[in-house]
Amino acid sequence: MSTQTTPPTAASAPPTQLNRTPLFAAHQAAGAKMVDFGGWEMPISYGSQLAEHHAVRQKAGMFDVSHMLNVDVTGLQARRFLSLLLANDVAKLAVSGKALYSCMLNPEGGVIDDLIVYFFDDDRWRVVVNAGCAQKDIDWMQRVVSEHQLDVIITPRRDLAMIAVQGPQARELVWQIHPEWQAATELLKAFFAASVGNDTLVARTGYTGEDGFEIVLPATQAEALWNQLVAAGVAPCGLGARDTLRLEAGMNLYGQDMDEQTQPAQAALTWTVSLTDTQRDFIGRQAIESSPRKNVFTGLKLNERGVMRAHMRVRTAQGEGEVTSGTMSPTLGVSVAFARLPQGVAAGDAVEVDIRGKWVPATVTALPFVRNGKAVVPAQK
Repeated sequence: MSTQTTPPTAASAPPTQLNRTPLFAAHQAAGAKMVDFGGWEMPISYGSQLAEHHAVRQKAGMFDVSHMLNVDVTGLQARRFLSLLLANDVAKLAVSGKALYSCMLNPEGGVIDDLIVYFFDDDRWRVVVNAGCAQKDIDWMQRVVSEHQLDVIITPRRDLAMIAVQGPQARELVWQIHPEWQAATELLKAFFAASVGNDTLVARTGYTGEDGFEIVLPATQAEALWNQLVAAGVAPCGLGARDTLRLEAGMNLYGQDMDEQTQPAQAALTWTVSLTDTQRDFIGRQAIESSPRKNVFTGLKLNERGVMRAHMRVRTAQGEGEVTSGTMSPTLGVSVAFARLPQGVAAGDAVEVDIRGKWVPATVTALPFVRNGKAVVPAQK
Protein backbone atom coordinates (compact mmCIF):
# COMPACT_ATOMS: atom_id res chain seq x y z
CA MET A 1 0.00 0.00 0.00
CA SER A 2 1.19 3.50 -0.77
CA THR A 3 -0.08 6.26 1.46
CA GLN A 4 1.72 8.98 -0.44
CA THR A 5 -0.41 11.65 -2.08
CA THR A 6 0.37 13.96 -4.98
CA PRO A 7 1.96 17.16 -3.66
CA PRO A 8 0.52 20.54 -4.63
CA THR A 9 2.11 22.31 -7.58
CA ALA A 10 4.83 24.83 -6.92
CA ALA A 11 2.46 27.67 -7.82
CA SER A 12 -0.20 26.63 -5.32
CA ALA A 13 1.95 25.17 -2.55
CA PRO A 14 1.74 27.15 0.70
CA PRO A 15 4.90 27.99 2.66
CA THR A 16 5.98 25.00 4.72
CA GLN A 17 7.09 25.32 8.34
CA LEU A 18 9.87 22.82 8.89
CA ASN A 19 9.82 20.62 11.98
CA ARG A 20 12.58 21.16 14.52
CA THR A 21 14.09 18.75 17.04
CA PRO A 22 14.64 19.63 20.73
CA LEU A 23 18.30 20.26 19.81
CA PHE A 24 17.61 22.97 17.22
CA ALA A 25 18.86 25.78 19.48
CA ALA A 26 22.08 23.86 20.19
CA HIS A 27 22.69 23.44 16.46
CA GLN A 28 22.16 27.16 15.86
CA ALA A 29 24.47 28.10 18.72
CA ALA A 30 27.18 25.88 17.23
CA GLY A 31 26.88 27.59 13.85
CA ALA A 32 25.56 24.51 12.03
CA LYS A 33 24.53 24.77 8.40
CA MET A 34 20.84 23.78 8.43
CA VAL A 35 18.96 22.09 5.58
CA ASP A 36 15.50 20.68 4.88
CA PHE A 37 15.70 16.93 5.46
CA GLY A 38 12.34 15.24 4.91
CA GLY A 39 10.48 18.20 6.39
CA TRP A 40 12.90 18.66 9.30
CA GLU A 41 15.37 21.51 9.71
CA MET A 42 18.55 19.55 10.39
CA PRO A 43 22.32 20.24 10.52
CA ILE A 44 24.23 19.06 7.46
CA SER A 45 27.58 20.07 9.02
CA TYR A 46 29.12 22.26 11.71
CA GLY A 47 32.00 23.44 9.55
CA SER A 48 34.00 20.57 8.07
CA GLN A 49 32.08 17.50 6.98
CA LEU A 50 35.40 15.73 6.42
CA ALA A 51 36.57 16.43 9.98
CA GLU A 52 33.27 15.17 11.35
CA HIS A 53 33.59 11.95 9.35
CA HIS A 54 37.11 11.31 10.62
CA ALA A 55 36.10 12.14 14.21
CA VAL A 56 33.65 9.22 14.14
CA ARG A 57 36.16 6.83 12.57
CA GLN A 58 39.01 7.86 14.91
CA LYS A 59 37.46 8.95 18.22
CA ALA A 60 33.78 9.83 18.71
CA GLY A 61 31.10 11.92 17.07
CA MET A 62 27.42 12.42 17.75
CA PHE A 63 24.31 12.97 15.69
CA ASP A 64 20.93 14.45 16.49
CA VAL A 65 18.54 11.73 15.27
CA SER A 66 15.52 13.03 17.16
CA HIS A 67 13.69 13.48 13.85
CA MET A 68 13.35 9.70 13.75
CA LEU A 69 10.20 8.54 15.55
CA ASN A 70 10.05 6.17 18.50
CA VAL A 71 6.71 4.36 18.48
CA ASP A 72 5.44 2.31 21.42
CA VAL A 73 3.48 -0.82 20.47
CA THR A 74 1.52 -2.20 23.40
CA GLY A 75 -1.36 -4.58 24.04
CA LEU A 76 -2.18 -8.24 24.47
CA GLN A 77 -1.72 -8.97 20.75
CA ALA A 78 1.40 -6.86 20.18
CA ARG A 79 3.59 -9.85 19.30
CA ARG A 80 1.00 -11.22 16.87
CA PHE A 81 0.70 -7.77 15.28
CA LEU A 82 4.46 -7.39 14.75
CA SER A 83 4.71 -10.94 13.41
CA LEU A 84 2.17 -9.96 10.74
CA LEU A 85 3.60 -6.51 10.11
CA LEU A 86 7.32 -7.26 9.70
CA ALA A 87 9.26 -9.39 7.23
CA ASN A 88 11.76 -10.41 9.90
CA ASP A 89 10.41 -12.66 12.64
CA VAL A 90 9.91 -11.19 16.11
CA ALA A 91 9.84 -14.76 17.43
CA LYS A 92 13.62 -14.27 17.54
CA LEU A 93 13.09 -11.75 20.34
CA ALA A 94 12.72 -13.40 23.74
CA VAL A 95 15.17 -11.46 25.96
CA SER A 96 14.10 -8.03 27.20
CA GLY A 97 16.04 -5.28 25.44
CA LYS A 98 16.85 -7.33 22.33
CA ALA A 99 16.40 -5.51 19.03
CA LEU A 100 15.78 -6.65 15.47
CA TYR A 101 16.24 -4.89 12.13
CA SER A 102 13.44 -5.48 9.64
CA CYS A 103 11.60 -4.18 6.63
CA MET A 104 7.90 -3.42 6.75
CA LEU A 105 6.39 -4.46 3.43
CA ASN A 106 3.28 -3.68 1.42
CA PRO A 107 1.25 -6.51 -0.16
CA GLU A 108 3.40 -6.31 -3.31
CA GLY A 109 6.53 -6.93 -1.25
CA GLY A 110 7.77 -3.35 -1.59
CA VAL A 111 9.50 -1.71 1.35
CA ILE A 112 7.26 0.76 3.19
CA ASP A 113 10.13 1.43 5.60
CA ASP A 114 13.12 -0.21 7.24
CA LEU A 115 13.13 -0.02 11.02
CA ILE A 116 14.35 -1.38 14.34
CA VAL A 117 11.99 -3.09 16.78
CA TYR A 118 12.79 -3.54 20.50
CA PHE A 119 11.24 -6.21 22.72
CA PHE A 120 10.60 -5.48 26.40
CA ASP A 121 7.87 -8.03 27.16
CA ASP A 122 5.06 -9.67 25.21
CA ASP A 123 2.73 -6.70 25.48
CA ARG A 124 5.34 -3.92 25.36
CA TRP A 125 7.54 -3.16 22.34
CA ARG A 126 9.09 -0.15 20.64
CA VAL A 127 9.62 0.52 16.93
CA VAL A 128 11.98 3.23 15.61
CA VAL A 129 11.02 4.46 12.12
CA ASN A 130 12.56 6.85 9.62
CA ALA A 131 11.65 10.52 9.81
CA GLY A 132 10.39 10.91 6.26
CA CYS A 133 8.17 7.84 6.59
CA ALA A 134 6.88 8.44 10.13
CA GLN A 135 3.29 9.49 9.39
CA LYS A 136 2.97 7.00 6.55
CA ASP A 137 4.21 4.25 8.89
CA ILE A 138 1.79 5.20 11.68
CA ASP A 139 -1.13 5.25 9.23
CA TRP A 140 -0.14 1.82 7.90
CA MET A 141 0.25 0.33 11.38
CA GLN A 142 -3.13 1.68 12.44
CA ARG A 143 -4.72 0.27 9.30
CA VAL A 144 -3.30 -3.21 9.98
CA VAL A 145 -4.50 -3.08 13.59
CA SER A 146 -7.98 -2.04 12.47
CA GLU A 147 -8.33 -4.50 9.59
CA HIS A 148 -7.24 -7.44 11.75
CA GLN A 149 -9.12 -6.21 14.84
CA LEU A 150 -6.12 -6.60 17.10
CA ASP A 151 -5.80 -5.59 20.75
CA VAL A 152 -2.88 -3.24 20.07
CA ILE A 153 -2.22 0.43 20.85
CA ILE A 154 0.15 2.47 18.65
CA THR A 155 1.66 5.45 20.51
CA PRO A 156 4.02 7.87 18.72
CA ARG A 157 6.53 9.29 21.23
CA ARG A 158 7.34 12.82 20.07
CA ASP A 159 8.12 13.59 23.71
CA LEU A 160 11.40 11.72 23.27
CA ALA A 161 14.70 12.78 21.67
CA MET A 162 17.50 10.58 20.35
CA ILE A 163 21.26 11.15 20.19
CA ALA A 164 23.62 8.72 18.43
CA VAL A 165 27.15 8.69 19.88
CA GLN A 166 29.45 6.75 17.55
CA GLY A 167 33.13 5.89 17.31
CA PRO A 168 35.83 3.78 18.97
CA GLN A 169 35.77 5.95 22.12
CA ALA A 170 32.02 6.64 22.13
CA ARG A 171 30.98 4.36 24.97
CA GLU A 172 33.81 5.43 27.28
CA LEU A 173 32.95 9.11 26.79
CA VAL A 174 29.27 8.45 27.53
CA TRP A 175 30.25 6.66 30.74
CA GLN A 176 32.52 9.57 31.65
CA ILE A 177 29.42 11.76 31.74
CA HIS A 178 27.05 9.16 33.18
CA PRO A 179 29.14 6.65 35.18
CA GLU A 180 25.92 5.33 36.70
CA TRP A 181 24.93 3.98 33.26
CA GLN A 182 28.02 1.81 32.88
CA ALA A 183 26.85 -1.18 34.94
CA ALA A 184 23.68 -1.52 32.86
CA THR A 185 25.31 -0.95 29.46
CA GLU A 186 28.90 -2.22 29.59
CA LEU A 187 28.01 -5.81 28.73
CA LEU A 188 25.41 -4.96 26.11
CA LYS A 189 25.95 -6.84 22.85
CA ALA A 190 25.16 -5.29 19.49
CA PHE A 191 21.41 -4.80 18.98
CA PHE A 192 20.60 -4.83 22.68
CA ALA A 193 19.29 -1.96 24.78
CA ALA A 194 19.06 -1.24 28.49
CA SER A 195 16.80 1.08 30.43
CA VAL A 196 18.80 3.47 32.63
CA GLY A 197 15.78 5.12 34.22
CA ASN A 198 13.61 8.19 33.66
CA ASP A 199 12.30 6.99 30.28
CA THR A 200 15.90 6.76 29.05
CA LEU A 201 17.07 3.88 26.87
CA VAL A 202 20.66 3.20 25.81
CA ALA A 203 21.04 0.91 22.79
CA ARG A 204 24.20 -0.51 21.24
CA THR A 205 23.11 0.33 17.72
CA GLY A 206 24.10 2.88 15.08
CA TYR A 207 24.32 3.84 11.44
CA THR A 208 28.03 4.45 10.93
CA GLY A 209 29.75 1.07 11.03
CA GLU A 210 31.40 2.06 14.32
CA ASP A 211 30.67 1.01 17.88
CA GLY A 212 28.66 3.28 20.12
CA PHE A 213 25.27 4.02 21.60
CA GLU A 214 21.96 5.43 20.46
CA ILE A 215 20.45 7.17 23.48
CA VAL A 216 16.70 7.81 23.72
CA LEU A 217 15.70 10.23 26.47
CA PRO A 218 13.04 12.80 27.36
CA ALA A 219 13.16 15.73 24.95
CA THR A 220 13.53 18.15 27.85
CA GLN A 221 16.86 16.55 28.82
CA ALA A 222 18.42 16.30 25.35
CA GLU A 223 20.19 19.65 25.16
CA ALA A 224 21.89 19.17 28.54
CA LEU A 225 23.27 15.78 27.48
CA TRP A 226 24.36 17.18 24.11
CA ASN A 227 26.31 19.98 25.79
CA GLN A 228 27.90 17.54 28.25
CA LEU A 229 29.05 15.36 25.36
CA VAL A 230 30.54 18.38 23.58
CA ALA A 231 32.43 19.29 26.75
CA ALA A 232 33.75 15.71 26.96
CA GLY A 233 35.23 15.96 23.47
CA VAL A 234 32.52 14.31 21.36
CA ALA A 235 32.32 16.07 17.99
CA PRO A 236 28.87 17.23 16.80
CA CYS A 237 28.28 15.77 13.34
CA GLY A 238 25.73 16.53 10.67
CA LEU A 239 23.82 14.67 8.00
CA GLY A 240 26.69 15.00 5.52
CA ALA A 241 29.07 12.91 7.59
CA ARG A 242 26.26 10.54 8.51
CA ASP A 243 25.74 9.82 4.83
CA THR A 244 29.40 9.18 3.97
CA LEU A 245 29.79 7.01 7.09
CA ARG A 246 26.73 4.86 6.40
CA LEU A 247 27.67 4.44 2.74
CA GLU A 248 31.20 3.32 3.60
CA ALA A 249 29.64 0.87 6.08
CA GLY A 250 27.31 -0.59 3.43
CA MET A 251 24.08 0.60 5.07
CA ASN A 252 21.05 1.41 2.94
CA LEU A 253 19.15 4.70 3.01
CA TYR A 254 15.39 4.56 2.64
CA GLY A 255 14.15 6.53 -0.35
CA GLN A 256 17.42 6.12 -2.25
CA ASP A 257 18.45 2.47 -2.04
CA MET A 258 14.94 1.10 -1.48
CA ASP A 259 11.33 2.25 -1.51
CA GLU A 260 7.81 0.93 -1.96
CA GLN A 261 8.64 -0.33 -5.46
CA THR A 262 11.70 -2.24 -4.20
CA GLN A 263 11.56 -5.71 -2.70
CA PRO A 264 14.17 -6.48 0.00
CA ALA A 265 16.13 -8.85 -2.26
CA GLN A 266 16.63 -5.99 -4.73
CA ALA A 267 18.53 -4.05 -2.05
CA ALA A 268 20.61 -6.93 -0.62
CA LEU A 269 18.23 -7.18 2.34
CA THR A 270 17.24 -10.83 1.96
CA TRP A 271 18.83 -11.43 5.36
CA THR A 272 16.11 -9.27 6.95
CA VAL A 273 13.33 -11.52 5.65
CA SER A 274 12.56 -14.63 7.68
CA LEU A 275 10.78 -17.43 5.82
CA THR A 276 11.64 -20.17 8.34
CA ASP A 277 8.17 -20.34 9.87
CA THR A 278 6.08 -21.51 6.92
CA GLN A 279 2.86 -20.71 8.84
CA ARG A 280 3.75 -17.03 9.39
CA ASP A 281 1.89 -15.16 6.67
CA PHE A 282 3.42 -11.71 7.07
CA ILE A 283 2.31 -8.90 4.79
CA GLY A 284 4.20 -9.09 1.49
CA ARG A 285 5.28 -12.72 1.89
CA GLN A 286 3.16 -14.06 -0.94
CA ALA A 287 4.51 -11.46 -3.37
CA ILE A 288 8.20 -11.99 -2.62
CA GLU A 289 7.79 -15.77 -2.87
CA SER A 290 5.54 -15.96 -5.93
CA SER A 291 6.69 -12.87 -7.87
CA PRO A 292 10.27 -12.12 -6.82
CA ARG A 293 12.01 -9.21 -8.53
CA LYS A 294 15.67 -9.97 -9.09
CA ASN A 295 18.85 -8.00 -9.57
CA VAL A 296 22.30 -7.64 -8.00
CA PHE A 297 22.80 -4.93 -5.39
CA THR A 298 26.48 -4.30 -4.84
CA GLY A 299 29.24 -1.77 -4.34
CA LEU A 300 31.22 0.20 -6.92
CA LYS A 301 34.64 1.83 -6.63
CA LEU A 302 35.50 4.47 -9.20
CA ASN A 303 38.91 3.95 -10.85
CA GLU A 304 39.42 7.52 -12.05
CA ARG A 305 38.67 11.01 -10.76
CA GLY A 306 35.05 11.94 -10.29
CA VAL A 307 32.16 11.36 -7.90
CA MET A 308 29.35 8.89 -8.40
CA ARG A 309 25.85 10.05 -7.46
CA ALA A 310 22.38 8.52 -7.31
CA HIS A 311 20.65 7.72 -10.63
CA MET A 312 23.83 7.62 -12.72
CA ARG A 313 23.76 4.89 -15.37
CA VAL A 314 26.08 1.90 -15.04
CA ARG A 315 27.15 -0.11 -18.09
CA THR A 316 28.02 -3.78 -17.54
CA ALA A 317 28.62 -6.83 -19.73
CA GLN A 318 25.14 -8.05 -18.68
CA GLY A 319 23.34 -4.80 -19.46
CA GLU A 320 22.70 -1.46 -17.79
CA GLY A 321 22.02 -0.71 -14.14
CA GLU A 322 21.88 2.36 -11.93
CA VAL A 323 23.69 3.94 -8.99
CA THR A 324 21.37 4.28 -5.99
CA SER A 325 23.76 6.11 -3.60
CA GLY A 326 27.20 7.53 -4.28
CA THR A 327 29.77 9.76 -2.63
CA MET A 328 33.46 10.48 -2.18
CA SER A 329 34.76 8.16 0.54
CA PRO A 330 36.91 10.09 3.06
CA THR A 331 38.42 6.83 4.34
CA LEU A 332 39.34 5.39 0.93
CA GLY A 333 40.03 8.65 -0.89
CA VAL A 334 38.01 7.56 -3.95
CA SER A 335 34.36 7.67 -4.97
CA VAL A 336 32.23 4.69 -3.90
CA ALA A 337 28.61 3.81 -4.56
CA PHE A 338 25.81 1.31 -4.26
CA ALA A 339 24.33 0.10 -7.53
CA ARG A 340 21.39 -2.01 -8.67
CA LEU A 341 22.79 -4.09 -11.55
CA PRO A 342 21.69 -6.99 -13.78
CA GLN A 343 21.97 -10.53 -12.48
CA GLY A 344 25.31 -12.15 -13.26
CA VAL A 345 27.41 -9.12 -12.31
CA ALA A 346 29.92 -10.08 -9.60
CA ALA A 347 32.56 -8.50 -7.37
CA GLY A 348 35.71 -7.77 -9.38
CA ASP A 349 33.87 -7.10 -12.65
CA ALA A 350 34.87 -4.04 -14.64
CA VAL A 351 31.98 -1.65 -15.37
CA GLU A 352 31.54 1.96 -16.47
CA VAL A 353 29.57 4.80 -14.88
CA ASP A 354 28.06 7.67 -16.86
CA ILE A 355 29.36 10.80 -15.11
CA ARG A 356 28.07 13.90 -16.91
CA GLY A 357 28.16 12.21 -20.29
CA LYS A 358 31.52 10.50 -19.87
CA TRP A 359 31.82 6.75 -19.25
CA VAL A 360 34.26 6.35 -16.35
CA PRO A 361 35.71 2.94 -15.41
CA ALA A 362 34.76 1.41 -12.06
CA THR A 363 35.10 -1.93 -10.30
CA VAL A 364 32.28 -3.92 -8.73
CA THR A 365 33.00 -4.61 -5.03
CA ALA A 366 31.49 -6.47 -2.15
CA LEU A 367 30.01 -4.46 0.72
CA PRO A 368 30.94 -2.87 3.06
CA PHE A 369 33.78 -0.63 1.96
CA VAL A 370 34.91 -0.02 5.56
CA ARG A 371 34.66 -2.40 8.51
CA ASN A 372 35.55 -1.52 12.13
CA GLY A 373 37.19 1.68 10.96
CA LYS A 374 39.46 -0.11 8.48
CA ALA A 375 39.29 0.04 4.70
CA VAL A 376 38.24 -3.23 3.08
CA VAL A 377 40.31 -3.71 -0.07
CA PRO A 378 37.94 -4.76 -2.86
CA ALA A 379 38.79 -7.82 -4.94
CA GLN A 380 40.17 -6.93 -8.35
CA LYS A 381 39.44 -9.05 -11.39
